[in-house]
Amino acid sequence: MAALAGVSPGTASKALNGTGSLREETRQRVREAAQQLGFTPDARARSLSSGRSYTVGLVTTDSSGRFSIPVMTGAEDALSAGELMLLLCDTRDDPLRERHYLTTLSARRVDGLIVTGRRSEPRPPVRADVPVVYAFNRSTDPGDTSVVVDDQAGAVQAVEHLLGLGRRRLVHLTGPDRHLSAQERAAGTVRAAGDALATEPLFGEWSERWGRQALDQALRRVPDLDAVVCGSDQIARGVCDRLRELGRSVPGDVAVTGFDNWSVMAEASRPPLTTVDLELTELGRRAAQLLIRAIDGDPQPGLLTMPTRLVARESTLGD
Repeated sequence: MAALAGVSPGTASKALNGTGSLREETRQRVREAAQQLGFTPDARARSLSSGRSYTVGLVTTDSSGRFSIPVMTGAEDALSAGELMLLLCDTRDDPLRERHYLTTLSARRVDGLIVTGRRSEPRPPVRADVPVVYAFNRSTDPGDTSVVVDDQAGAVQAVEHLLGLGRRRLVHLTGPDRHLSAQERAAGTVRAAGDALATEPLFGEWSERWGRQALDQALRRVPDLDAVVCGSDQIARGVCDRLRELGRSVPGDVAVTGFDNWSVMAEASRPPLTTVDLELTELGRRAAQLLIRAIDGDPQPGLLTMPTRLVARESTLGD
């Protein structure tokens, strides 16, 4: 392979392993030679020579995969570029199971860990002798590396979208007030809506049922509301269903926004929801990139807040 690429065996090794100060054209020439010859590196030999396993553990509390799967997808994109493999471990929100997986991953000599979950609340740091990056839920230790979603900014995007469409009587329906994401989304809504927010935010559940119940409560307080800013797509879908039952058109009479861009909810809603995408795949990709840097001896401690993206659909724009 080195002969075909016109380099020394040492240079070929550095090019394949991503080490050394080589020009990109040299690395590309070696990769092309390896592909032409069908060369596959021996993972065991590579591990022995480098002292690394080229594996990363992803530890999550999100059994449903609603949040962890897109994070994992983005992480895999970044890790595969560095020829690292990802091992997924679902703790089911059980501290004993989490400790078991951390022990198992340590025994497998993983090079690093990504810790994620279904809630955005800060969590205690894990005990590990390898670099750790927290994704979606931050560590309580400010010296750790954490990558999180900007929930407040996402709510501001939704409100500004509605105000830009001329809506002036807004209400905000969201999840449990004990959840950080509900608090942050409510804070962003209040800040952006100002006098256009017709009543204080209503906290409840992350469910379609609560969306229907909360809309009835909101209409008793604000009969002439013209927009509903929801803290999740589930709530927004319930709101749309209830509005339809009451004979109010969406968005003709009332515009509705969701949050999360959960496709099974947002796209199946009647009408499809304008919503805020958490960009979790990009969050996972960024977390993995930071982990790779830490593994390479260049950690980036602190909190990184990632932007959200508004996805406009028929629930605010119409057909």
